Amino acid sequence: MNTFQKSAAVWNSFFTRLMRVPLLDKVIGKSTAIITYTGRKSGKTISLPVSFSRSGETLTVRVMMPDKKNWWRNFTGTGDRVTVDIAGVERAGHAVTSRSDSGAVSVRIDLEPSAR
Repeated sequence: MNTFQKSAAVWNSFFTRLMRVPLLDKVIGKSTAIITYTGRKSGKTISLPVSFSRSGETLTVRVMMPDKKNWWRNFTGTGDRVTVDIAGVERAGHAVTSRSDSGAVSVRIDLEPSAR
């Protein structure tokens, strides 16, 4: 783990806790979510905050500085399951990573229908 990844881990831990504070989750959660997934190599459950844009039941996470981060690699190929917490509401989904010709990385999360 490089210095950037170590400092990002500290920030992610702090921000994830902050997002779980009542009322703050409603303000922060409008464009920020906590995604939880199982690491493909480690097998560990990992949760981290991400910013997203939403179109219907699809979230798009643009990965800044992707070559310095590893988390998005868990969703390459056919992708994998993920849980998304938006403003305190958890939804299951399927995430798939794509990389453009210019090197930009985004993760598309298709949310499963919510139980009503």
